[in-house]
Amino acid sequence: MLEGHLTSDEAAVHLGIARQTLYNLAQTRDDFPAPLRVGRTLLWPVLGLDAWRERHPARRRHRRDSPTS
Repeated sequence: MLEGHLTSDEAAVHLGIARQTLYNLAQTRDDFPAPLRVGRTLLWPVLGLDAWRERHPARRRHRRDSPTS
């Protein structure tokens, strides 16, 4: 692996998202960092992912303990 790059699984964990969400963001967001393709492997730049996350903070998840009646 190249220094400063993460595999798709690592990048998803790094951002706190699912791997499919990572792929969707790469396809639909112009400001999402592009991966480097090495053979069939996608490698994502850590600095680019960190900069993107800084501009797009993670949403907080709200957990319901019980449904409202």
